[in-house]
Amino acid sequence: MELADIFAEYASSVTFSDLSDQVVHEVKRRVLDSLAVAYASKSSPPALVVRDVLPQFPGNGLLLGGGNASPDISSFYNTLLIRYLDFNDTYLSLEPLHPSDMIGGVLAVNPRLNGKELIRSIALGYEVSTRLCDSTSLRKKGYDHVNFLEVGATVAIGSALGLSSEQMRNAISISLVPHVALRETRSGSLSMWKAGAAGEAVRNSAFACILAKSGFTGPRTPFSGKMGFTRIVAPDMSFSPFEKMGTDKIMSTYIKKYPVEYHAQAAVEASLKLKERIKGEIKKVTVETYEAGVTILADEGKWDPKNKETADHSLPFIVSVSLLTGNFWLNSYDLIGNQKVLDLMKQVEVVENENFTKVYPEELPTKIVVSTKDGTYEEEVRVPRGHFKNPMSDRELEEKALRLGLSRTQIEKIWSLENLEGKDIVTW
Repeated sequence: MELADIFAEYASSVTFSDLSDQVVHEVKRRVLDSLAVAYASKSSPPALVVRDVLPQFPGNGLLLGGGNASPDISSFYNTLLIRYLDFNDTYLSLEPLHPSDMIGGVLAVNPRLNGKELIRSIALGYEVSTRLCDSTSLRKKGYDHVNFLEVGATVAIGSALGLSSEQMRNAISISLVPHVALRETRSGSLSMWKAGAAGEAVRNSAFACILAKSGFTGPRTPFSGKMGFTRIVAPDMSFSPFEKMGTDKIMSTYIKKYPVEYHAQAAVEASLKLKERIKGEIKKVTVETYEAGVTILADEGKWDPKNKETADHSLPFIVSVSLLTGNFWLNSYDLIGNQKVLDLMKQVEVVENENFTKVYPEELPTKIVVSTKDGTYEEEVRVPRGHFKNPMSDRELEEKALRLGLSRTQIEKIWSLENLEGKDIVTW
């Protein structure tokens, strides 16, 4: 079974009319959410670095916020903006993913892309990338989830560029075979590359699609070949997720209410509820969570974060700030290195609850127990707000977007996305 062929045939078989009204609306919600978090990160340190080099890459690709650069570097920049704050959407399965990372690339490559084709392309990219996440775990093997993002983004961008099935197969191969990403990106103390890895994956996808559209060919069997992905990287990959491809996997992904890694969403909710109840000086904090939460958010490098990239993946930091301030927003990262936060972090322990691991990812249970001299307090959240089983409303999503700085006019544009062209929504 060669997955590149399956994905290429699938992409060519789905039209906009095949999408349900619910899926169309959900794509709009993800575009709104992505543009809002991108807007709020436009002055971030890595964004400023990339903007400094953009003049070296002229072209007709669309940049979020306005302007042009080559389509591949535009894809990198747009994705970096969407990804940097760790505030865009998430999918959790055998492998985690931030599927909206690909939206920046779809917007970059085709200035004349109409809204219906934009929506279709995004829905297809979500379908492919999330099903890949259902097939195997990459992080446990030392590889990064952006390998699956790259394939989904290629399907999305290739659809936006009107690639034929054969061109799509070549684009998938060209994007995947030379660009297998390592999990070191997310190990220990993190760097700007945490967001850059997603940008590079989508950049590779855009470049591969442009080459393939002009006739460039790639290895015939990128997944199933003798040295292909399923032989070298993921020999345990299950093919059952690809037996019946649909269009509604986007409905099983999650939006973030708080600007932290998704495994910490429930921890923030529980901490804020506890803040209203606890009395007395905190002596000890125990965070019970599932295996992925411990492994990703409480390894050795997460106990003394020096930068935002590490802090938003640090359960000790996130819980401590939430308990001390009764709030968690973008300005919470100003407390990196704060002595009161550091002192409380020393009282935090993070442990795996095997019962929680058994229900993951159907639920994302987190229990926090706070001990003070006046008593013991505990709070448990099993499905955080924003999860598809506990979704944020359109109004809540608009409030998040407004708080991040997006204008009401821009928001209204996105709700009418099917009647626009991609170029109509990229300017702030």
